[in-house]
Amino acid sequence: MIRKIFLLFSLTVFGGVTAVAQLTNTTVATSEAGQPLKPKLVVGIVIDQMRWDYLYRYKQLYSSSGFKRLLNEGFSCDNTFIPYTPTYTAPGHTCIYTGSVPAIHGIVANNWYDKSRNANVYCTEDSTVTTVGNKSDAGKMSPENLWATTITDELRLSTNFKSKVIGIAIKDRGAILPAGHSANAAYWYDDKGGKWITSTYYMPSLPQWVKEFNQKDMVADYMSKEWNTLLPIEKYDQSSVDNKLYENPIAGETTVTFPHKLGIKGIAKYASFRTTPYANTFTFDFAKKAIENEKLGSNTVTDFLTVSISATDYIGHSFGPNSIEIEDTYLRLDKDIADFLQYLDEKLGKGNYLTFLTADHGVAHVPAFLAEYKIPGGIFSDTDFAKEINLALEAKFGIKNLVQSVQNYQVYLNFAEIEKQEKDRAAIVNEVIKLLKQKPYVINAFETDKIAAATLPEPQKQMMTNGYNSKRSGDIQFTFRPGYFDGFNKGTTHGLWNPYDAHIPLLFFGWNIKQGNTKRETYMTDIAATVAALLQIQMPNGCVGKVITEVTK
Repeated sequence: MIRKIFLLFSLTVFGGVTAVAQLTNTTVATSEAGQPLKPKLVVGIVIDQMRWDYLYRYKQLYSSSGFKRLLNEGFSCDNTFIPYTPTYTAPGHTCIYTGSVPAIHGIVANNWYDKSRNANVYCTEDSTVTTVGNKSDAGKMSPENLWATTITDELRLSTNFKSKVIGIAIKDRGAILPAGHSANAAYWYDDKGGKWITSTYYMPSLPQWVKEFNQKDMVADYMSKEWNTLLPIEKYDQSSVDNKLYENPIAGETTVTFPHKLGIKGIAKYASFRTTPYANTFTFDFAKKAIENEKLGSNTVTDFLTVSISATDYIGHSFGPNSIEIEDTYLRLDKDIADFLQYLDEKLGKGNYLTFLTADHGVAHVPAFLAEYKIPGGIFSDTDFAKEINLALEAKFGIKNLVQSVQNYQVYLNFAEIEKQEKDRAAIVNEVIKLLKQKPYVINAFETDKIAAATLPEPQKQMMTNGYNSKRSGDIQFTFRPGYFDGFNKGTTHGLWNPYDAHIPLLFFGWNIKQGNTKRETYMTDIAATVAALLQIQMPNGCVGKVITEVTK
């Protein structure tokens, strides 16, 4: 009897060990129905400066395999909004992956003024690390300024750091912030030589596969071509004519019309490359090499690849959202996405990977374009604001340079100097507010730490509250009429609460995602929470988002 029990126990243990061995020798465990219990790979795709309406504005010209495939086979959240201001690249990428807001995660903008250092701070700067990949300073970057965890960090934590996480983008902040603190790698582009680089925060030297990719000097090949329209130019009837004085040429060019001659000589071509759609193709090509060489999706647990598409932002800033350039860029991006999805199908298998596609912000129309159609809009200069206010304060209170900075639609005041000079702080603040309100396009101005008492409509009040961080934000916030922004006579920008900046696309596709859409209002902060629910892992530690339950059903 004892021998039978022992034999049964041995068989049970051996069977269990065999099952475990089989499980660890496969890529991802499957359910009884043959569906993977977890995706092999999660791919987060962020399109820098993609307005929500681009999904539908150019839909007639999209192929069936890119944006249309994501819409027709995936789940679309049609009313997704950014829940904070300012709507810039760094906080946008951070919010997507942390599910948090600047008040909590600390990335209040691309740049901010640090009063303790009396200097401007760039969101990912880190003087304690050095560049890996060349001798420039472009690699002195890390996620050091980010206070919260990301969904990529939480994935690593959930698998005891067995999951691989890699971030890729032309922009350093688009690669670093999504990849989080514990990433295996983040790679970004350096203008000095047109190469992919990283920093010593991640590794002491580039992997051999990255070195080999860089040696091809693909950017030089791209910049030896011209950028002409993908389709006959008369097909671009969703755009303005191809010669507007309010457009900015690509650096090195003298014209804003097609074809764009990209035969730019010397090292300058590497910087100009950012403002071409070829930079998007280049990014996806590098992402494929990362999947292949790092064996992403071949793990015993889920891996995560973050990809940010940056050229859309550079092109959008220069030419505006009603340009043939931006329409052509999105038609080319559609082809890139179709190609990348097909690659993932072949490499990992349909249904074995989870993808979401979204944007870090939208963009405003060029004010000069609006003026052509009698629509209000305009520009002003933060620099001029600062000079004007400083002169007025000096004349009235006898202190020079009380305004340390005007940026992110906020004024930073030198309160230390005010106290030292024993001046009336409240009187100076009130004078600045009065000066701001005298501008015809400024609607309101108030102290940032008194947002709760400010007379503001929703969603402005909530968005500005979410964007206010006592350690990094300015002292006075100002708001103005729709269509106005801090900018120049040519090109356009973003950063405000308005729907043109804050309404973004959000699509889920692939593993465990059923086709559908919701018109319910959802938020950028909900993305990390939803991915966490799908993967059955903890939300990031600063997450304020809610699970989009329609996606997880």
